[in-house]
Amino acid sequence: MSDDQTQQHDDCMQRFIDLANAMKDEGVPVNVVSWALMTASGTYATYSVVGNDGGLNPSGVDKVVDAYKQNLTNIQALRKSAQDAAGNSSS
Repeated sequence: MSDDQTQQHDDCMQRFIDLANAMKDEGVPVNVVSWALMTASGTYATYSVVGNDGGLNPSGVDKVVDAYKQNLTNIQALRKSAQDAAGNSSS
């Protein structure tokens, strides 16, 4: 990803987090906000691969699942690193 795309990614991610926090502050349970974000993300991930027509075949689903898993693994590693740097530990 280019530096420009990395900045766009970070900005978009923050906008989604801000929107999710606004929903939470409006009284929507965090788990419902999380599920809705995952559904929206899955819907948009499908659109990004196949457009408005059709859906992912099983191998396409596997590729998206693998991408989500890698992203979540990276997020958890960053969180653990931050906790370790702060002198905290958690599973």
